[in-house]
Amino acid sequence: MAFAKRSGSNAVVIAHTIRERLTSLRGRLIPRDVAVTITRDDGRSANAKVNDLLFHLALATASIVLLIAFTIGWRAAAVTGVVIPTTVLLTIFASWILGFSINRVSLFALIFAIGILVDDAIVVIENISRHWEMRDERTRLQSAIEAVAEVGNPTIIATLTVITALLPMLFVSGLMCPYMAPIPINASIAMAFSFFMATIAVPWMILKLAPRNRHAGSHPHAVRNSLAGWYWRIAEPMIRTRGRALIFLLGVGFATLAALSLFYFDVVTVKLLPFGNNSHLTVVLDLPAGASLEATEQTLFALARRAETVHDVRSVTAYAGTAGPFDFNGLVRHYYARQAPNQGELHILLKPRDERDELTNTIAGHLRGAVRTVTLPPGATLQIVQSPPGPPVLAPLVAEIYAPNAKLRLAEAREVKRLFARVPYIADIHDSWGYRRPQLDITVDQSKLNFYKVEQSDVNATIRDLLGGVAVGYAYRGAEHLPVDITVGLPNDGRSWNDTLAATPIPASAIPGATSVVELGQIVTAKQSQGSYSIYRRDGQFADMIEADLAGKFQAPIYAIFAVDHLIAQHHWTKALPKPAIGLAGAPLNDATPTLRWAGEWRVTYVTFRDMGAAFIVALLGIYVLVVGQFRSFKIPLVILTPVPLTLIGIMLGHWLLGAYFTATSMIGFIALAGIIVRNSILLVDFIRRGQDGVTPLRRVLLDAGAIRAKPILLTALSAMIGAAAILPDPIFQGLGISLLFGLASSTLLTLLVIPAIYVVLRDDGKPA
Repeated sequence: MAFAKRSGSNAVVIAHTIRERLTSLRGRLIPRDVAVTITRDDGRSANAKVNDLLFHLALATASIVLLIAFTIGWRAAAVTGVVIPTTVLLTIFASWILGFSINRVSLFALIFAIGILVDDAIVVIENISRHWEMRDERTRLQSAIEAVAEVGNPTIIATLTVITALLPMLFVSGLMCPYMAPIPINASIAMAFSFFMATIAVPWMILKLAPRNRHAGSHPHAVRNSLAGWYWRIAEPMIRTRGRALIFLLGVGFATLAALSLFYFDVVTVKLLPFGNNSHLTVVLDLPAGASLEATEQTLFALARRAETVHDVRSVTAYAGTAGPFDFNGLVRHYYARQAPNQGELHILLKPRDERDELTNTIAGHLRGAVRTVTLPPGATLQIVQSPPGPPVLAPLVAEIYAPNAKLRLAEAREVKRLFARVPYIADIHDSWGYRRPQLDITVDQSKLNFYKVEQSDVNATIRDLLGGVAVGYAYRGAEHLPVDITVGLPNDGRSWNDTLAATPIPASAIPGATSVVELGQIVTAKQSQGSYSIYRRDGQFADMIEADLAGKFQAPIYAIFAVDHLIAQHHWTKALPKPAIGLAGAPLNDATPTLRWAGEWRVTYVTFRDMGAAFIVALLGIYVLVVGQFRSFKIPLVILTPVPLTLIGIMLGHWLLGAYFTATSMIGFIALAGIIVRNSILLVDFIRRGQDGVTPLRRVLLDAGAIRAKPILLTALSAMIGAAAILPDPIFQGLGISLLFGLASSTLLTLLVIPAIYVVLRDDGKPA
């Protein structure tokens, strides 16, 4: 029995209720000696994932509060401890108003936002603390107001830059849109609420918690703490001369290009959808057409015995000649239509995530090796299927073949399938045409029909009853159930043409009153033949498809596509079998020439990265316009945007060190970093412009601004990195965590050095600091 939830209902609650109802039926409706096994419980899986995310959300919050307590003080930490949960609750309320549910993506958006929603509060708190540590006659209230005013405008622009970087991701088209939408929306809402909390609630709370003395501190001017001293010692030698600054900038540019080269040398590989960590796998079996249900069942049992030997496998359920319960992935792949006797499935239940050390993908590799030892009937195909963490596709790797006619199309497809088999990391190859179905051709001899005086309708009725069965009644099952037809027919092994069927009597009653009979074999001629292959149409055109999965060195379709394209280019094609044209995007304009069109996960990859690239460009343009409006200059925004590419140094190194794929979530992290890094640049440049009085040497202004802003910039970066670290354990959003963690580490440190170096190269006044 399979249960599905209604739209808008809670899967966790439904699963718990069904379990309770099942327990209550024990001994009443379900006998004690009948075993009941739950083969898949998405409610329990969802509950475990949500609880895990809530734990990481709380851990990230506590870590950030401790960071603020250690670096600024307990009062600032107390304020932060109020700001974070208040902002999160306001964000959840706004998400509820917008119709979003609490799911993995929305929770990850909150964890991602945790690190950046305290940025405004940290900037305001740190600047208030800095003003209070100045020796002057201002009251704490006046100092706090001036401190907030000092960072007010750049904080507004900085907040808007983060929102501008995130919102364009909302317009990614295709199936990825509903998966990604909660991230830019929830994070943008959190940023907006955090700004208002930072400029309204934070100053009030920090004043309420301040010491009772009316005036500020007694330290001389701005505090030159140890962090500022370290900054001076590192930055001053790099910008001492214009030549040193230029060499440093060239070195950073070379490091960025070297990081990008990791893509070219396949050190860091690309994959749109990372592997999830679900608790179930599916084995899809297809025997040659005409195979009996018993043969399918026996093959499934042999595969199940091997699957049970794999570590972390809890139970195996076999479905022969019928479709098992399917999910969204099975819906897209049309598993509900797998009703033929030669088709079967194994649903493999794994141990819960917290009871095993290996990911689902690793277990799938072990399973593939285990079932390979089972000898399959000739022509049988086997596929190991994992539920993807994002939009499902027909298969990870799909090649669609188009040609002017069916014969050439099939020949091209078979040749491409052979090339698939030559790539070592392409596995589970399957085709759409399958095998020609055996069919029984029965031809009625019209001359004998007339000679024996037999009605055509009697011949048709006899053949239909012999091969299809005769309905003799129905079984009533009560008012709540439909009745079941009772059909009498021959067994399966008796439905092939033989002497017994040929000897079936038929009345020769064409003449009224005639009572003679003749044998069916005297009227008809029967012979076995091969039927046609399966025929598919794609976008109005006939197509044959080759499907496959990836296992081994590369597990992203793009590398398999390059490998197959290379083999196609080197293959010896003939005039009768010409080389197919390759299409990476869009349907072929016509089928006048053979064409191979790549589909599957690649198509989602292409659309997603294309749209995210466009979103990144739009985000940069939006940030540029905002900064132009703030600084009333067309050149300064270019300086502020310079650190954006520097995030790639840390991002690429992080993916290389952790052996992770560069995924769509990695790209989300890269785009989000554009806004986060630019906000730091804005605050730094704003202080540089404030310090330029025409008298103070440029290098002195640059070093003072960097020393003052180093602490809040590093604190905001560390807060975002703590939030990113909470995401790292999840296999799906690991790319986002790596991009934020390592990208922030590299770009934040370099931003504090690169912007002063750019100023020295472009506006050097030649005066020492």
